[in-house]
Amino acid sequence: MNIPSKILVGGIEYDVELQPFIEIDSDRNFQGVCDYQNTKIKILESLSEERKEDVFFHEVTHAIFYEAGYDDQDEEMIIRIGKVLHQLIKNNEFRR
Repeated sequence: MNIPSKILVGGIEYDVELQPFIEIDSDRNFQGVCDYQNTKIKILESLSEERKEDVFFHEVTHAIFYEAGYDDQDEEMIIRIGKVLHQLIKNNEFRR
């Protein structure tokens, strides 16, 4: 699967970027982040392709919840839904 460079979530366009490191509050121990204010999803570029996909769907799930009005998000729920979303998209063919 190719990770897109842009994705629409609830009518909002998010840029998807690979980064040499992901920093949150001066901590660089992250694989990805969803920046709602700047509409960016950042993914650690040194990850395997399969892990990048997993992180991509995790961060997209954060964006989906945010755009649906959920400012406070349960990380465990995001992890679970992100994994199922990843499987759904990867293992099914969607035609227009």
